[in-house]
Amino acid sequence: MKTYYVYMITNWTSEVLYIGVTSNLEKRIYEHRSGIYKGFSEKYNLKKLVYCEDYMDVNEAIAREKQLKNWSRKKKDVLVERINPEWKDLADG
Repeated sequence: MKTYYVYMITNWTSEVLYIGVTSNLEKRIYEHRSGIYKGFSEKYNLKKLVYCEDYMDVNEAIAREKQLKNWSRKKKDVLVERINPEWKDLADG
């Protein structure tokens, strides 16, 4: 059974957030960090994983991703700060 992850990454100053979904979080963070794919995350240097949730159903993960993308920045910040108050990079260690 696969696990799907809804995640948020940001830049080192936490100015910009990106929300995505993947079935391989480790690989996806590597892709963001190495700049393999040109686009939003590469343009804004988004490499710090600050939040993630896991799901067993891909449709639930996609629905959650869409829900979070529609939230205000303030509401997203509160969500991150509940589990990661210092906005540390969760992919380190």
